[in-house]
Amino acid sequence: MPLNLNPNFSEPGKRYFHTFSPGDDFYEALIETHHGLSDEQSTMVNAKLVLLLANHIGDISVLRQAMELARGSV
Repeated sequence: MPLNLNPNFSEPGKRYFHTFSPGDDFYEALIETHHGLSDEQSTMVNAKLVLLLANHIGDISVLRQAMELARGSV
């Protein structure tokens, strides 16, 4: 399965009127997750989040594609 690079955010049962709104909701929740944390704590939260989401995705080939893409843009 190839890595999906198209906007793919949604929330079951929630109706959006703009295609960017679900992504905005995610970004807001992500920023709120880091609110009040030190840089060290924020880095730890990011690491845990990456591992939790990687486990949820589970497909190693998709994860490799994502890592390659993320590293290539640095």
